Amino acid sequence: MQIYLPIAEMAVPAESILLLGTLVGFLSGVFGVGGGFLTTPFLIFMGLPPGIAVGTQASQLVAISVSGVLGHWKRGNVDFKIGGVMLVGSLAGSLIGIFLFRLLQHIGQIDFVIPVLYVVLLGGMGLLMLGESLMTALKWTRVQSKDPRPYHRPFFQILPYRMRFPRSRLYVSALLPGSIGFIGGLLVSLMGVGGGFFLIPAMIYILRMPTLLVVGTSLFQIMVTTAFATIMHAMANHTVDVVLAALLIVGGVIGAQVGVRAARKISGVYARVVLAAILLCVCTALAGELLIRPVELYVTEVR
Repeated sequence: MQIYLPIAEMAVPAESILLLGTLVGFLSGVFGVGGGFLTTPFLIFMGLPPGIAVGTQASQLVAISVSGVLGHWKRGNVDFKIGGVMLVGSLAGSLIGIFLFRLLQHIGQIDFVIPVLYVVLLGGMGLLMLGESLMTALKWTRVQSKDPRPYHRPFFQILPYRMRFPRSRLYVSALLPGSIGFIGGLLVSLMGVGGGFFLIPAMIYILRMPTLLVVGTSLFQIMVTTAFATIMHAMANHTVDVVLAALLIVGGVIGAQVGVRAARKISGVYARVVLAAILLCVCTALAGELLIRPVELYVTEVR
C-alpha cells in the first residue's frame, strides 16, 4: 500500500517503512543500541532525502528514549544533576548543529555531507567493534582488574568549575560532562543519532560514573536533546515528516519487543560480531553510492 509523505513529497510503500522500523527495533532489542545510525542510512537507500531522514529519525529516538528513561527512573538509575549539566552542553551543540545543517542545506551540500559522515561513523564503529569482539572470542585480551576504568589524567584534574554530584559520587569539572553533552548534541542535529555509542563510553571512561547510572542518565540526556532537535528541525529546516515518524515508531515498538526476547538466546560476543558486520555492510553500501558512477547521471522526477 502506497502512502504519501507530505514533507518528503513522495509516496512510499507503508509496508516497507513498517518493516524497516520493525527490523531496526529488533536490532535495538537484541544489541542494546538505539538504532538511529541504521534507520537513517536505510531511509536513504529507500530514496528519501537525507535531510528528511535525519529530521524524522530524531523524533523516533524521542519515543524510544522516553520509555527507557521511565524504566531506569523507577529503579533509581538516573543522575539528574549530572544529566542536567550534560544538557547545557547538548542543547548548545544542538543549536550549532541545526545552524550547520541549515547552512549545508542552503549551499546544497546536505545530501552529500550526511552520507559521508555516516560512512566515517559506521566504518569506524564497525571496525572497532569487530576487532574487540574477535579478540574477545579468540581470548587474546588480557585479564583486566575489577575496575577497568582508568584514572583521570592530570589535565582533567586541573579543569575549573568543579562540582559535586552526590548520586554518582563524583567531584569533577562541569566542563567534562558539558563537553560530552555538546558532542552528543551535534550528533543528534547533524546525523539524527542519539549518540549513545559515544556518550556511554565517555561517561564510563572519562567521568568514571558508576556503570549502573550510565545508561539511564544517557537516555535522559538523549530524550531531551532529541526532542529539542526534532522541534528545531521542524521549525527551522522543515525536515520532520509526521507520517513517516508514526510508521517508524509503530514498527520499532513491535520489533524491540521481539528483539528483547531473542537477545536472551544470543551470546554477547557473537551478537557484537553480527552487529559489526551489519555496520560495515551499510558503510560499504553508502560508500558505493558516493563513489561508484551511477548508470544515469540525471534523473527527472515529478513531485
